[in-house]
Parts: sequence; structure tokens; C-alpha cells
Amino acid sequence: MKLSRSLGFWDVFCIAAGAMISSGLFILPGQAFLSSGPAVVLAYALAALMMIPAMLSQCELATAMPKSGGTYFFIERSMGALPGILAGLANWLSLAMKSAFAMVGIGAFARLIWADANLTPAQWIWLIKGVAVCCCVIFAALNCLSVKMTGRAQIVMVVSLLAVLVIFVFVGVPNVQQHPNFDNFLGKGFWSVFATAGLVFVSFGGLTKAASVAEEVRNPGRNLPAAMFLAFIIVSALYIAAVFVMVGVLPGGEIAGGDFVNLTPLSSAAGAFMGKGGLVLLSVAAILAFITTGNGGILAASRSPLAMSRDGLLPRPFQIVSRKFGTPYVSVLCTSIFMISMILLLSIADLVKVASTMMLILFLLVNVSVLIMRGSKIQNYRPKFRSPLFPWIQLAGIGVYAVLIVELIAMLGLVPLITTGGFVLASLLWYFVYVRPKITRESALLYMVKKAVSRDIYRTGLEEELKHIAVERDEITHDRFDHIVKDCEILDMLGPTSAEKMFAAAAELLAGRLNISAETLQEKFRAREAASSTVIQPGLAIPHIIIEGHHLFDLLLVRCREGIIFDPEQPYVKTAFILIGSSDERNYHLRALMAIANIVQEPGFIEQWLDAPRPEHLRDLILLSSRKRDKA
Repeated sequence: MKLSRSLGFWDVFCIAAGAMISSGLFILPGQAFLSSGPAVVLAYALAALMMIPAMLSQCELATAMPKSGGTYFFIERSMGALPGILAGLANWLSLAMKSAFAMVGIGAFARLIWADANLTPAQWIWLIKGVAVCCCVIFAALNCLSVKMTGRAQIVMVVSLLAVLVIFVFVGVPNVQQHPNFDNFLGKGFWSVFATAGLVFVSFGGLTKAASVAEEVRNPGRNLPAAMFLAFIIVSALYIAAVFVMVGVLPGGEIAGGDFVNLTPLSSAAGAFMGKGGLVLLSVAAILAFITTGNGGILAASRSPLAMSRDGLLPRPFQIVSRKFGTPYVSVLCTSIFMISMILLLSIADLVKVASTMMLILFLLVNVSVLIMRGSKIQNYRPKFRSPLFPWIQLAGIGVYAVLIVELIAMLGLVPLITTGGFVLASLLWYFVYVRPKITRESALLYMVKKAVSRDIYRTGLEEELKHIAVERDEITHDRFDHIVKDCEILDMLGPTSAEKMFAAAAELLAGRLNISAETLQEKFRAREAASSTVIQPGLAIPHIIIEGHHLFDLLLVRCREGIIFDPEQPYVKTAFILIGSSDERNYHLRALMAIANIVQEPGFIEQWLDAPRPEHLRDLILLSSRKRDKA
């Protein structure tokens, strides 16, 4: 059963924005200030710039393949099942753990409600975990009942959160003190700024969660990139502005001094210039931020096991979708149970370090995926958004993320290295025991290698899958012309050749289909061409004839890269659509001509037609055209 396409532009915007605004803004700035001092503002700006390659690559891949699983699906289709199983489980783990950490964040701020309670440290920990588990249960139920409801709830919470942050910035800017708060701006050196940018970079990683729910987005070719860009611009600006206000209104010692690190720096800053009301307002905003991250995180994380199950990489129950609600409730429940287990049993801090490392690895692989998909030149890879500055932006992203991975491992110690290594080994074992015997699907990388070592061009199953994805994405409802194209003959000629030879070959192909002799058809083609040329523009001809019979209509697609000679003094014809119909189909004959006219006028059609490697690719070009279809 298909997932419901119920998420619009603002739903996607709020999923992306809500996932970005979390601990990276409300908790992490204190630790970041300890590392780089007042230049922490510059570190956040640098981290936002580092996010651009991953964002552009995700947008391109998501508009080409708007399927559940997002990052997993892109990597699996571009590199194969083994990288896919690693990416899918890593994506699921990182999103689930980030969401679990957000639930704990809710519990930590909720502690303010019981600030006067006389509890031991151990009791406080279990109180926080109890609140986190309750929130997890609530959000799991919400995600099981309705994706649309989840999106609407996300919109309300994100709009409220953004409004509070805008108030914080506008009221706080007049209270900023340049001296002494910004004195000795780069006192800890520029390298400390880069290292801090690596630390806070993961704060922006939630932006790509939107790609995981692409299959449930209406008009994903437009809504996904537009919503992600808007979320990135607004949230990045608020991040930088809020950190600027924090540094400008709080003395450095109150943000981080010695071994002391303020874990609620924005709330403290609001209290400094807005009083107790500001402290409460920003604390409420922090709770809202953790709620949006946790809620959106369950929604996005649960789509990875769903997509992997569809592909045979996980057991079938993970792909079960509720007939009543249109939600993958098994995947949601398993994700939520995993999150609750982590909250109750493990140190969330260490697992967040692992999740951050895996997120960077995934960003690196997403950039590699774009390089492979473009390099494979698979014709049916048709993203609605194409990353600018290709391939340089992807190569830059790969380099930056590789450096950040090394820096993060060096900063966080052996925990992420050992845990990530164990995770990789477990994934390899699962692949060889469960996945490898079942999967024969070819990736774009394998297609590219085969094409490089052999001149024989073949059609891969990935091309057929990408065609079906594009039809579903663009909501194409095939009309009569499309069905004729699906069943028509294709003539791919070597040349240069004459129009006479082309007509002879066409007559041979069509004779059996129309129950008319090849000689009769060939004579009709000659007569029609003698009456007036069917070359309608340089390089394009539409020969058409009337035959005896009733309710007969057929089409023949013709390509000759070296050209067909209709008139020696005119450019050779390289593209031809041959139409044959009985007299009672004259009206449809005109509609078919209109359809062809719309197709050939699409930007880049002739170039794609001539570059298509095999005849079946010519058929795909027509079936995936953006022309207006006749209604049934």
C-alpha cells in the first residue's frame, strides 16, 4: 500500500526547520563559546556554509527520487545494496538517537517545573528520563494516527518557536555591548573557529530530514527544494543572530568560564535583558524546539526501515502501512521502542556523538551519490532541481566532511570510533547473511562500470524504476497517445541514408501490424512525400498517411543520428514521427500532431533524443514528457 501524499510546502518547511532548531541553539552555544570565545558567531556562520553541499545534493536527489528513506534510497540506488544497508541503518540510528536526545532535552527543561523538589541526582535523572519516555509515546501515537496531523502539529509548534526567536533577536540587539564582550574576537585563533564549526555543524543536519518523507510530499519537485532552502535561510539567520545576541549581552564568564559551561545560554541571555519573563519565554521555546525535533525525528527516522524493507534489506513487516491512516505504523512503533530503550538504558551523550559521526558520513556519501548518478548518464535520472556548480560543490563537500569526521573523532575520543566500527561490522554481517542471497538489483555505479568496460549498451532495471518514480512524482496519467507510444515500433537507423530506404524499412515494420502489404505502405509514403514535404523544421519530419479500414491508428518512432536525406539541399532529418491512420481517425490524427509538437518543443528534447543510448530510451523520453495529457 502506498503512503499518503498529504504533506505540503509548509509541512516540509516546518519538518526541516523544526529539526534544525534544537540543542544546537539552546544548549550547545555554551560549549562552543568555551572552544572559540566571541568568534563562536563566526563558527555558526561557517557551519551554515558547510551545510550547503549536503543541502544541494539532497535537493537534487530528492527531486529525482522522492521515495521514503531519503538518504538510504539515494545511496542504495547509486552505490548498491552493501553501502545501502550501511547508509539505511546509519540514517535510522542517527535520526532516532538525535530524536531521543531531544526527548531527554524536554525532560531536562521540564525539570524547571519541579525546581523546588528535594530529589537526589539519581532521582532527577529518572524524572528526566520518565518525561522523555512519555513524550516519545505521545509522538509515536501521533505519527501512527496521521502524517497530516503530525505535519499540522509541527507547523503550529515551529511557527511559535520562530516567533519567540525573532522576539529574542529584535529585543536583544539594542542591548548588545560590543565592548568588552566582542574584544579579542579571534583570540583563540582561526583554527579554533573551524573546529567549533565542526562541533556545531550537526545542529544544521536536521535540515535533510525532509528528504526522508519525500514520498509523502505533494508536488515534491517544487515543494521539497523550496521548503528546504527557505528553512535553511531562515534558521541559519536566526542561529547566527541569536548567538550574536547571547555573546553581546552576557559576560564571557556567564557563558563559559573555566570548567563551567552554561547549558541554557539563550535563556540566561533573555533573562539578562527581559527579566524573569524572558527566561521563562526562552525556556518554553527550548521545550518547543525539542518537541519539534523529537516529533519530526520519529516521522523521518521511521521511513528508513520502511524503505529498506520494500527493497528486501529488512524483513517484510517493516513495510506494512495502515489501510485506515496511511502510516507505516510497524516502522514507527519499532523506531519508538528503540528510542525508549536508548533513553532508559544507555548514555545518550555518547550515542549522540556516534549519531553525529554517522550523519557526517552520510552527508559525504550523498555528495558521492550525485557524482555517480550524473556520471552514469542514466537517461531517466530526471531531477527537477539540479545542483549548481557541479561537480565542484560536491567535491568540496566531500573534502570538508572528511576533515570534519577526522576532527570529530579526534575531539570526541574513541567512543564514536569503536561504536561506529562495531556498527559497520554488524551491518556487514547482516548483509552477507540476510541481504546478499536475495538482492540482484543493479546500482548506478555498477551500470557506469559496465558501460566503461564494454561498448555494448544495455538497459538496467534502475532506469525502469526511475521512469516509474518520475511518472508518480509528476502525477502523469497516460492518455491514448502514451499507450500508443508504449506499444509502437522504433526504427533506429544507421546513416546517412535516403528517405526512400527509411520508408522501405518503416513499411516492413508496419505491414504486419496493420495487415497491409509493405509495398502498398511504401507507395503511400512516396505519394505523400511527393505531394508536399513532411519535413516541418530542420532535422524533424512527420510523415503521415491515410489507410483503408476502421479505427486504425499507429505510430513509428525513427532516429538516424547521421541523418536521413529528404532534400540534398536541406539539413538532414535525424528525428521522425511516422503516423498512420484510417480516415475515421482524422480528429485523433490532429491531436497526435499536437502532442508531438509539444514534445519536440521541450527544452533539450532533440539533444536527449540523439544522445539516448538505446531505442527503449527514445520511448521513455516521450512517456516522461511534460506535455498536457488528454483527460480520460
